[in-house]
Amino acid sequence: MSTSSPPAHPPQKDHGRAGRNLPAAVASAVVLLSLIAGTLYFWKTAFVVVVAVAVVVGVWELRRGFLAKEIDLPEQPLWLGGVVMVFVAYFWGAPALVTATAVTALVVMLWLLRRGVEGYVRNATASVFVLVYLPFLASFVGLLLSEGGTTGFERWDDGVRGIVVFILVTVASDTGGYAAGVLFGKHPMAPVISPKKSWEGFAGSLLACVAAGWFLVTALLDGPWWVGVAVGLSTVVMATLGDLVESVIKRDLGIKDMSQVIPGHGGLMDRLDSLLATVAPTWLLLHYLVF
Repeated sequence: MSTSSPPAHPPQKDHGRAGRNLPAAVASAVVLLSLIAGTLYFWKTAFVVVVAVAVVVGVWELRRGFLAKEIDLPEQPLWLGGVVMVFVAYFWGAPALVTATAVTALVVMLWLLRRGVEGYVRNATASVFVLVYLPFLASFVGLLLSEGGTTGFERWDDGVRGIVVFILVTVASDTGGYAAGVLFGKHPMAPVISPKKSWEGFAGSLLACVAAGWFLVTALLDGPWWVGVAVGLSTVVMATLGDLVESVIKRDLGIKDMSQVIPGHGGLMDRLDSLLATVAPTWLLLHYLVF
């Protein structure tokens, strides 16, 4: 009888300093950006549908994550309210978004009454946090897109151009930070929260964002160069904070990724963290200084 020990588990595949499967991540990014570009180009309202679907998937991921701490989010009112918030922001603007957010928060709290007293404050507090963190911030995409009107068939109006600026400047932040961090990263920015995030990566994000903001705002929106610089600076700060907040949430919940719905990236919320954090200040700057 053999006394040899059972074979050890196969080692995890090393994806390098980036900590991800780069080919899968690039392929997923191409698919997502193609979906965004296609819906924006052919029919703006279809892009709003994409945002609403992202909100639904994000709520599902957050509920799964929160269950690790025995926090049970009420999916149905958050799904319905989140979708309504995205659409009213696009069709009727900021006042309608504020109203829809308040009504959804009240409905969520009333919905939770059916479960009784135990855990009510914990679940209600987490639900309102998720409501603001995901559907409310995502609804600023609808506000930005509506700058060109809501007929949905003008392919290159101000709203579409604003969305392109917002997405590409945020992508520049992630790409610049990723490249500089992998190549030069030596000094951790927040080792307890996100060990892979470095000050060198932040510098790369800063340079990429300012350059992208300056170029895109002047070229696509015919706006002042200093507004483009302001958009770049705002984006690099908010994108970094958004990434750190998402890292804190996952560490507190004890999970690595929100899910595995996007190959090479993890969960949808793992990709939305920077976008959610940057869209509101980008809309504010463009709405009052450019449009």
